[in-house]
Amino acid sequence: MVGIPAVSHVLPSLEIIRELVARGHRVTYANDPAVAELIEATGAELVPCTSVLPVGDNNWPDDPIAAMDLFLDDAVQALPQLHAAYDHDPADLYLYDIGAYAARALAEAQGRPVLQLSPTFVAWEGYDQDIAPQLWQLPGADAHRAKFARWLADCGASTTDVDTFSGRPARALALITRAMQPHADHVDTDTVTFVGPCFDTTAGADGWTRPAGAENVLLISLGSAFTRQPEFYRRCLAAYGDLPGWHVVLQIGKYTDPRELGDIPPHVEVHSWVAQRAVLAQADAFVTHAGMGGCGEGLLSGVPMIAVPQAAEQFINADRLVELGVARRIDTPDATAEALRAALLDLVTDPEVARRSARLRAEAQAEGGTARAADLVESMLP
Repeated sequence: MVGIPAVSHVLPSLEIIRELVARGHRVTYANDPAVAELIEATGAELVPCTSVLPVGDNNWPDDPIAAMDLFLDDAVQALPQLHAAYDHDPADLYLYDIGAYAARALAEAQGRPVLQLSPTFVAWEGYDQDIAPQLWQLPGADAHRAKFARWLADCGASTTDVDTFSGRPARALALITRAMQPHADHVDTDTVTFVGPCFDTTAGADGWTRPAGAENVLLISLGSAFTRQPEFYRRCLAAYGDLPGWHVVLQIGKYTDPRELGDIPPHVEVHSWVAQRAVLAQADAFVTHAGMGGCGEGLLSGVPMIAVPQAAEQFINADRLVELGVARRIDTPDATAEALRAALLDLVTDPEVARRSARLRAEAQAEGGTARAADLVESMLP
């Protein structure tokens, strides 16, 4: 496996790695030592491959071409490290995250099979005509394409066309529910298989205990990256802290000091990090930033959601949850205490929301998750 050190890109595939190790395969995982603890806990062997992506300080550029340049620069400097690690000991199969495409270049240079593990939505038939042309018209796109083409010409990959290399992979597992995929009916299922979120299904509710007497439980989490939102958390406390019958679990991340929140109501527990799936397994509603991981966990748990998107594809995800009939979207500037409270009460008293949440939960569970993903990985081994 070859990845990048963004936690949101590491977590989705960890259980697949753990399962492959448990089945007796020798699994190495090339990634930055910053995420060594996560990787080594699966039983895989960490292959150190330093990254230059700004995941430490979360200092990502707003300009999409500048962001694409960062990933290209990371691939350029990662590829020699991968060659040093694997040329003398090639893998039988290379798995790779969507952001770690130096792995594809390595696999093609060695003539080895390669499989993409996508933690977010995948390209569909027509994507090249619908989305890509708009992207390539942005300022700086020509220079980026030229740099990408030069790298492909020199790196040993057999695919030298930029659009082909950066477009749809020959084989991919989508680690999301099919319900979250835009234009799902136009995805080529001969090359892409939706296996759904891949979690440890034996974990159950371990890691969190629902307080005795809590009639309802609400989880509030903006994920791992965009969590420096003390004003938003204060609004949540105003909205839900005194709501009769509700116990609130508030995750604030590592960038917010709990002292910035003021007085904490007695029925609210505040954490920098929680076992999110363990809480959701016992929750009745979920305030989420609509990251793909959070969306998948919410759908698998069958809980209605209030989506407060923060960046990137989260706005698309939030709209998709609304289309599915299991969420309300409130953008951060509009997330007043009154709006947040009204949205929660509206969701949990709507029987149609409950019905749709239950149906989507069943569909997500039927996609197979970790076991099916591991089966498909094994089917590609020589």
